[in-house]
Amino acid sequence: MSNAVITGSASGFGRALALALARRGGWKILIADINQAGMEETLAMVRKAGGDGEIFECDVSQPEKVQSMADYVFSKWGKVDLLINNAGVVSCGFVGDIPLQDWHWCVDINFWGMLYGCHSFIPPMKAQGGGHIINVGSSAGLLSLMEMAPYNITKAAVISLSETMRQELVQHKIGVTVACPMFFNTHLLDNMRYQNDFQSKFAHSAFEHGRLTAEEVAEKTIRSYEKNKLYVIPQFIGKYYWVLKRLSPSIFYGVISYVVKKGYGEKMALLMTRIRMM
Repeated sequence: MSNAVITGSASGFGRALALALARRGGWKILIADINQAGMEETLAMVRKAGGDGEIFECDVSQPEKVQSMADYVFSKWGKVDLLINNAGVVSCGFVGDIPLQDWHWCVDINFWGMLYGCHSFIPPMKAQGGGHIINVGSSAGLLSLMEMAPYNITKAAVISLSETMRQELVQHKIGVTVACPMFFNTHLLDNMRYQNDFQSKFAHSAFEHGRLTAEEVAEKTIRSYEKNKLYVIPQFIGKYYWVLKRLSPSIFYGVISYVVKKGYGEKMALLMTRIRMM
């Protein structure tokens, strides 16, 4: 029996990841979140899909809660083969307009929540002789799309953290994977914060027209973990944009800046979502 811990797994992508593992058989999963009803629902689905597990209420923005979770699972289960740091939130708006409390909200959950998980789980993983960590980032951390600064910077930090850990942990037989999906239909919309109607309209259109389902993105992520890959960018369009940016950042951002300067930014952004180019 292999053991996994998945944060933010009461719904959305976290739930899809739990089910992707459960369908493989032989997995016991700690469903961690702050939504009690959602956790119980996920656990029932996991058991139906062929897995098993428990629920654990944990606010990842509080380091003592994350440490308590790590202490609990290692003491009761003996080992953790896979940690998935998944919990995340989004705040949209222009830099200077986004309230500072929204910045703190995103950073506390998206970055500090990931770091607390790594900080609490890495020492016992080293002691047990190995394991694997999946940090859920985003292509937003690779591409830095406008009006998404808090999300962009936290996901860029998660990617950098994962790249650093990959080098540091290889001698301890701990693998690291960072997932960087583009938009897909998930529950991030449930508590997303906006500053204007366009940001709400764009976000809903982008998530609703995503090329892959949460289940497909989860399956690609778990397959990448099984192959011990560092990066997983599930959608082709995400890989395409990343290559374009790496080939010539000045042209990549120059084209976007030109479109925005000419006043076509919002129309073009919505069109891109509707033709499934986001």
